[in-house]
Amino acid sequence: MSRALRKLLPSRLIRFGLARDLNGRFRDPRFVSFLAANNRKTLDTDFQDAVLHGRRLFKQVLVLIFLAGGAWVVVESAKALSMF
Repeated sequence: MSRALRKLLPSRLIRFGLARDLNGRFRDPRFVSFLAANNRKTLDTDFQDAVLHGRRLFKQVLVLIFLAGGAWVVVESAKALSMF
């Protein structure tokens, strides 16, 4: 029972503004108000999406290179073993 109460207590404190949400999307709401007050330009989400897409593509190419290298090692090992 105490476990269930402990599980509910932090969310209630966060909801009423008595505690900070360390796992939330915006860890410090003062940062958002700071950006709004200083009239900063918004982030270019297209550029951010392009960077994320590039990283994903790079990871996929790297995995393909490793798989091709592994297949090459297997084929060469099979050739070497077939000689004996």
